[in-house]
Amino acid sequence: MATAKQKSITINDQLVAVTQRASKLRASLDASRCPEAVEGIKELENSLSLISETLVPFELRFSHLQALAGIGQVVNSTLEIDEVLQIVMDTIVRLTGAERGFLMLRDKDGEMHTRIARNWEQESINKNEFAISRTIVQRVIDTGEAVLTTNAREDPRFGGQESIIAFNLRSILCVPLMVKTDLIGVIYTDNRIRTGIFSEADRDLMTAFANQAAVAIENARLFSSLKQTLAEVTELKNLMDDVFASIASGVITADVQDQITLCNRAAASILGHASAEIVGRKFEEIIPAFASDIQPHLQAVREKEQPIVGLELSRKLPERGSVDWRLNLSPLKDAGQKTQGVAIVLDDLTEQKRLEAQRKLFERMVSPAVIQQLDPDSLQLGGKRTDITVLFADVRGFTSFSESQEPEKLVSILNRYLAAMAEAVLSQEGTIDKFMGDAIMAWFNAPVPQPDHTLRAVKAALAIREAFERLYQELPPQEHLAFGAGIHYGDAVLGLIGTEKRLEYTAISDSVNTAKRLQENSAKNQIIISKLTYDRVKDDVEVRPIAPVTAKGKTQPLEVYEVLGLK
Repeated sequence: MATAKQKSITINDQLVAVTQRASKLRASLDASRCPEAVEGIKELENSLSLISETLVPFELRFSHLQALAGIGQVVNSTLEIDEVLQIVMDTIVRLTGAERGFLMLRDKDGEMHTRIARNWEQESINKNEFAISRTIVQRVIDTGEAVLTTNAREDPRFGGQESIIAFNLRSILCVPLMVKTDLIGVIYTDNRIRTGIFSEADRDLMTAFANQAAVAIENARLFSSLKQTLAEVTELKNLMDDVFASIASGVITADVQDQITLCNRAAASILGHASAEIVGRKFEEIIPAFASDIQPHLQAVREKEQPIVGLELSRKLPERGSVDWRLNLSPLKDAGQKTQGVAIVLDDLTEQKRLEAQRKLFERMVSPAVIQQLDPDSLQLGGKRTDITVLFADVRGFTSFSESQEPEKLVSILNRYLAAMAEAVLSQEGTIDKFMGDAIMAWFNAPVPQPDHTLRAVKAALAIREAFERLYQELPPQEHLAFGAGIHYGDAVLGLIGTEKRLEYTAISDSVNTAKRLQENSAKNQIIISKLTYDRVKDDVEVRPIAPVTAKGKTQPLEVYEVLGLK
C-alpha cells in the first residue's frame, strides 16, 4: 500500500512530465510562423503548474482520509491489546516516514510506561535504545496537545534540552492519546538523521489517527480486563462447582415458587434423578411422597426468614422402600438481604438408621461392654486368660409348660422370663454371653475388671429371684415358672471363637463347665455356688451347706452351698 506522500509524488511527476513535453513541443515550433500555437502551449504549461500546485495538497489530504479509513478498519479488527498496539505503531511509522515510534500508556497509578517501540523496519526496539525527548513527551502530557518540531536542535523551544543534544534528535512528532477528555497515553515518533520529515499535514493525520487508536486501545484494554475478570470468575465458579459437587450432603436451592434452581451430585443421588432432570422442576414433581411434608416448612422459612434445623422425615418410596431423610432449611438471600428462595441441605439417614437398628439389636444380643472392646478393623480369632465368675441360670418347668401352649404364646412368656434374668445380670454390670433355649450364660470381671465380681454374680442371681417373684404378681398362676442358678469362680480364656465368617465372643474353660453343672443340679428357685465362690463372698452372703454335687466330667464331688441372701 503506497503512503500518502508516495502517491502525491507520483501525481506530481506525471504533471511535470506533461509540462516538459509541452515545453519541448513549444521549442520545436517557429514562433514567427506559429505565434498563436506557441503562446497557447505556453499558457498550457502555466495551467499545468497551477494544477500541480493546487492538486497535490488536495490529493495528499484525500490520501490521508483514505489512510485513516483503512487504518480504522485495521486497528478495530482485533481486541487483543498487544496486537492493537503493534498495528498502531507500525502504521504511524509507515504513514509519517519516521525512523522510530514509541507508544506510551498510563498504568493504574497514573505513571507513563512505554508499551511498544518499533522502527521503520517494523522491528521492536531494545530498551537500551529508548532515547527520546522526555521534555516533549511531558509537554504533550501536560497540555494534551500535539507537538511538532522539524529540527529540534534548532527549535528555540527545545534546542537547549540535554536529551535533544545528547541523543542528536531532529524531527519529532508527538501526539496525545485521548479518550473523551482523559489522556491515556502518547505516541512519539522521531528521526535522528533528517530534518523536516514531519509536516503539519502529518501532525493532523497523526492526531486524527491517535483519536481512533485511543478508542481502539481503550476497547482492547477493557476487553483484556473483561477477559481477566471472566477468567477469574470462571476459575471461581469451577472451584465452587468442585466444592459444591464434593459436599457429601445433598444441597438444593429453590426459588420463591419452589422451583429447583440448583442441585449438587449428592442431592441427585439421594433423590434418584439426574441433576438435569431436577433443576427447573418443582418439589412435588421430583419427590411427591415428601411434598406435603416439606411444603409447610418451606413456606415457614420464606415467611419468617428463620432456618429450620434437623427436620427428619420418613416415607415409603415405591422404588426404594422405607427411607429416612434429615433436612436443614435456610432462607436464600441476595446481596441486599432479600429472600429469594430456600436452601436445603439434605442427608439420607436410611442406611444410618438401619445400622443403628442393627447395633441396638446387637447390643441386646451382646453385652455393650463387649461391643466397646471390639475393633472391627482388627478382629482376630483367639483370646486371653483372665479370672471370671460365671453364672448360669435357666427357667424351670418350661418344657412341660410348652406342651400346652401355642408357639407364639410360648415365645412371649419365655421372653419375659429371659428379659428378667438379663436385666438382673446387666444391673450388676455383668456380661451376657448367650441365651441357650430357656437358659442364660453370663460372666463378671471381663472385659471390664471388677474387684467384687464374684459378689456381683451372687447379687445378680438374687435379683433374678426377686424379678421372678414380681412376675408372679403379673402373670396368672398357670404361667408361673421357676429358675435354677449355678455360680463358679475360676480362670477362663475370653475371646473370639469360630471363623472369620461367623464369630462368637465367649469364655472357654473348665470353670464355665463347672458353673453349668451346678446350674443343672440346682433345685427349683435355688442358687448354688461352689466352694471357691463361697470363699470369696462368705463375709457378705448367707448360705447353707448342701450335699456335694457329683458333676459330669468331675472325678470328685463338688462342695457346694445354697445362697439364702445377703448379710
